[in-house]
Amino acid sequence: MAPTTHTVTNQPPPLVEYDVFTADRALAEAVERHVPPEVFADAREELAEFGRSAGSAQAAEWGALANEHPPRLRTHDRYGNRVDEVVFHPAWHRLLGRAVGAGLTDAWGRPGGHVRRAAAFVLTTQIEAGHGCPLSMTHAAVPALRADPALAAVWEPLLTSRVYDQELRPPEEKGGVLLGMGMTEKQGGSDVRANTTRARALPGADGDAYVLTGHKWFCSAPMSDGFLVLAQVSPSAGQGGLTCFLVPRVLPDGTRNAFAIQRLKDKLGNRSNASAEVEFDGTTWARRVGDEGRGVRTIIEMVAATRLDCVLGSAALMRQAVAQAVHHTAYRRAFGGVLIDKPLMRNVLADLALESEAATALGMRLAAAYDADSEAERAFARIAVPVAKYWVTKRCTPVAAEALECLGGNGYVEESGMPRLLRESPLNSIWEGSGNVQALDVLRVLRQEPMALNALLTEVGKARGADHRLDRAIKGMLTELADLDGIEGRARRLVERMALVLQGALLVRWAPSEVADAFCASRLGGDWGAAFGTLPSTLDLASVVERARAEV
Repeated sequence: MAPTTHTVTNQPPPLVEYDVFTADRALAEAVERHVPPEVFADAREELAEFGRSAGSAQAAEWGALANEHPPRLRTHDRYGNRVDEVVFHPAWHRLLGRAVGAGLTDAWGRPGGHVRRAAAFVLTTQIEAGHGCPLSMTHAAVPALRADPALAAVWEPLLTSRVYDQELRPPEEKGGVLLGMGMTEKQGGSDVRANTTRARALPGADGDAYVLTGHKWFCSAPMSDGFLVLAQVSPSAGQGGLTCFLVPRVLPDGTRNAFAIQRLKDKLGNRSNASAEVEFDGTTWARRVGDEGRGVRTIIEMVAATRLDCVLGSAALMRQAVAQAVHHTAYRRAFGGVLIDKPLMRNVLADLALESEAATALGMRLAAAYDADSEAERAFARIAVPVAKYWVTKRCTPVAAEALECLGGNGYVEESGMPRLLRESPLNSIWEGSGNVQALDVLRVLRQEPMALNALLTEVGKARGADHRLDRAIKGMLTELADLDGIEGRARRLVERMALVLQGALLVRWAPSEVADAFCASRLGGDWGAAFGTLPSTLDLASVVERARAEV
């Protein structure tokens, strides 16, 4: 045995075996703020229990294994029969089973369900983000399927079940199912109206059954029990046009539907989750969802729900990145002292913490809008969701990169987990419509739905008069909104301003004064540089950093 060369010192302990929920003050306060008082005690207890599970060393190990051993495509069995199966590491199934069992697909029918689910989604995404994809799509499919009450009666209880069953069997034989979706094609991407996949109605099927011919370029979670897809119906067969369909993997008689997985995407991040290219060969059976020619209208609420999950997912990644950076610097000594006490490092950490808390506050406010179920709240969500999707998801990558740098060379090493966060960080800005799509969607809402803008201004107006920098920013936003000439070329600038004003208003109302003060001074008052760590030195940065610290 080689002689000992040195003693390992000055290395922080791993950030495990802690309650991820309770340690996140901004998230815990948001749940208390938005959940109905009569269910708050139950919500807090279930989220604390899930937070302890998410913060366990076992969950961290599952997250690492699921990414170190990505899914594999198995196209044929040993006899040459086409099976089109994706094989996942057991850690993937454990993560997904734990999340389904905690109600991550059950939000639509319980008091405060969306806020409770949103908080749990933030918790589970911090440990491993890939398994959030099937959770998100399954959750979001519920409003789309309600366009067909008969279909919803069969599928909704299974979608919202807390039973995870990974086997491919007819839905009627399972205690719970997952749903994926395949909207985009090679030639169109986000422009789904350019889709060329064709649907032909089957005779004698009451007009509901069709067969599909075509392909999908991005089909995530291809081992799900069914998929919502868009296809073109010929006008000669009825009303025609782009229509939504449900494609089950297994047919009622137990045979596999024609669902040819061509290959799995080799992605930058999100490696635990499979994203596939699939083809429909003309015999692929599908059930129409909603009316012919109303495909986009049918899926619009599903898209909004998955976009909100993009916001929540980015907030989760930022929270985990900041928690890791604060944790590391609280234990690491350099240049004569603990890093977290160094004025410049404190500035960087506080700046990152502001970004994280603002994202959490906005994401949870949007979840609360879903629970409120009033016309005013629905109008608010229609404009605030794309605003938040645009801005919060774009802030994720710079936050992850700066937080990684706080760990120095240790953060650049795969074992730290920080590289996985960095690789994951651009994803939510791309999926469910990239930045330009979101900005243009905001313009569409502004032009077509004046009630949505009124709802946004009402929300922002609740904080008016509390901070002079916020008041100035609101005035500037109104000036931008009043000038619609050449608005498309300025859409990103406008939406960024709307997002910052909304975040500032929420923090002024609900965050501690030191957090709101620092956010308004930097993001709204202009006293800020182009990089993190450029906050005014007169602010109470130590309190901001301490609030972001996860106690183990």
